[in-house]
Parts: sequence; C-alpha cells; structure tokens
Amino acid sequence: MCKLLIIGAGGVGTVVAHKAAQCDVFTDIILASRTKSKVDAIAEKIGGGRIKTDQVDADDVAQLTALFRKYQPDLVINVALPYQDLTIMDACLACGVNYLDTANYEPKDEAKFEYSWQWAYRDRFKQAGLTAILGCGFDPGVTSIYTAYAAKHHFDEIHYLDIVDCNAGNHGMAFATNFNPEINIREVTQKGRYWENGKWVETEPHEIHKPLTYPEIGPKESYLIYHEELESLVKNFPTLKRARFWMTFGQEYLTHLRVIQNIGMDRIDPILYNGVEIVPIQFLKAVLPDPKSLGANYTGWTSIGCRIKGIKNGKEHTYYVYNNCNHETAYRETGTQAVSYTTGVPATLGAELFARGLWKTPGVLNVEEFDPDPFMKEIGNRGLPFHELFDVNLEL
Repeated sequence: MCKLLIIGAGGVGTVVAHKAAQCDVFTDIILASRTKSKVDAIAEKIGGGRIKTDQVDADDVAQLTALFRKYQPDLVINVALPYQDLTIMDACLACGVNYLDTANYEPKDEAKFEYSWQWAYRDRFKQAGLTAILGCGFDPGVTSIYTAYAAKHHFDEIHYLDIVDCNAGNHGMAFATNFNPEINIREVTQKGRYWENGKWVETEPHEIHKPLTYPEIGPKESYLIYHEELESLVKNFPTLKRARFWMTFGQEYLTHLRVIQNIGMDRIDPILYNGVEIVPIQFLKAVLPDPKSLGANYTGWTSIGCRIKGIKNGKEHTYYVYNNCNHETAYRETGTQAVSYTTGVPATLGAELFARGLWKTPGVLNVEEFDPDPFMKEIGNRGLPFHELFDVNLEL
C-alpha cells in the first residue's frame, strides 16, 4: 500500500489523479499545485473524497519539504514543469520520499533538456535507499518500455530505432499547443539531433522530414526532432547504430511557429515593457489557449510507437509496436485530450508498479531499465492497448 502525492494540476495531473483514484494500491492521494483552486476543482470532479488537496510552489524546496513532512508520502509523481524536477528531487532526498516524473529537467534560462542533471542524483538516491523513476509518460516513457520489451523478447540486437509520434487530431483552434505552450515551443524549435554510428548528428530545426504512414490514420508529414529519450536509450541499448525521433506537424502550426520565432515571441530572456520585465514566451503562454481546455472540441487520434530493425537468431527482422488513442474517448473519461491522457496513464501505472514492489530499485533509473513485462501486461487494461506488426516495411 502506498501514500501518493501528485504535484501538478494541468492536463496530465488531471489524468493521473483520475487514474490513481481508481487504483486500490494507493491508500491516500494528495494533489498539490501552485493554484489551490485548480486542484480543488479536479478533486471535486473525481468525487468520493478520494483526493486531498493542498497548495505548493514547486520552485521552493522549503515549501516542498514542508508539504512532504505534512503528508509523509511514499512516492511523489511530478507532473509539474520540467524546471522543477531538481527542486522536487531535493525535497524527496530531504524527506525520504521516492520520485517519478514524465519529463527531464530543463533550465529556465536555456532551451536545453538532458538527463545529466538528474543522473547526477544517482548516488544520493541509492545511498538513501530511494527510487527515482525518470521519464514515465508516453514519449519518453512507453516508447522506452516498448524498446526494452522488443530487446527482451524479439531481438538479440537492436540496430535501428525510429520513434514516431503522430497527432492527427483537430481541436478547431488556429494555433494551440497540446501541453504547456512554453515547454512545447522551446522543445520543437530546437535544432534536430539523432544518433548514428556512435555519435550525435545535428540538423537545423525541421530540416529533415518525410511522409510516414500511421495505422488507421494514413500518411502524415513527419519531422525529425530531438527528443529526450534518445539520450538514455542509446546509452542503455549500446547495439543501436541509429536512433531517431519523428513528430508530425501541420502546415498551419509550422506557419504560426515561424511567425512566433520571427517576431521574437519565443524568446526566453526578459525584456523591459512599460518598466516591467517580462519574458516573451511566458507572455505568449498566457494568451494562448490552455491545453487542458482543448479536450471538449478535440476529435481524431494520436498514434505513437517504435519502428525497430535488428537481428534475431542471426536473421534481420523488423518490428513496429504502437498505440492509437482517441481524443474524444480520453475526454469522456478524464476531461482531457489524448496527449494528456497518453502521458498521465503511464505515469500512474509506473507509480502502481513501484507501489507493488515491481519497479523499486534504489537509485535514479530511466523506465527502460526496469522489467518491461509487468507494464506491458497492464497498460492495455489502463486504456492504452498496444499493437504489434512483425517484418513489415518501416518506411525508414
């Protein structure tokens, strides 16, 4: 049995709270955020007195430690901002609490995300006998577990990995992001990067693209970008000769993105406006639609998976494992769109596997370092069934 504390009241936090409330392994569930009214609204919608709520500024280690000491949770699920990963991990160490997140650390003053900052906590978590589970969303998360599952059951060596992420949904807005606008825009405007022959190859943003065919959706133009799970996967699966990440973008989205960049609204440094310092991208976030509000009018599907080529018993094989998730179905269950749903469901299942002792290893570990089998056995029952295609044309 496990006391669970969830930090974050966005779309993903909403899904985690809904799913955790359905799970008997969590004896107590506390949902906390900077804005108390947001967590109160989520708890009220779930009902039954299942969720307790509180307020915390996750940038403040002192506030976090006070919150942890108040409730004494066994595990914290961090679905706040990537900027706050390290403060939450510091508070976990101070209070003897285990940790799980869905996105790696990113400093506020630099549009850069990598695991090195969190991997630096390994010895401290190990010495404290605490587990930190990194990247337990969908991508990163399920895509990494798909890769571990393929390596365990279908390949002796994985040589080529392409993670493909398609959102073929329509929310009816001229421009909106499917998760935190500030994080989303910082992520997709960075230079591309992929792993090939033992080194990283850098590309200009959106320089490499091609149409890929997604099951039940069809062909969609897909762009090579850098994504964080590549960093841990090439480390944990050293037979990889090449690893890439592809994401679909509509032309209207890319046009808006170029305008945002051209006029400087993606800047992350402060500017002076009427005697007040503001950060342009944070101002933009304030005027764009809240991603959580998109669900009511969202139609269509997401399709995310791994296309893998490698060797089994001396012969070359291909393997495509994926999930398709419907926006409308996700909204009916949790009041959120599929992008939030596909991130929140795996985080909750990862927490459950920790609580059951199946994913409980002192130290800081990425999800692919755990046994993938119990996760793959349960994820379909949680709302994200996977499909497998063997020896097919991967298009890559």
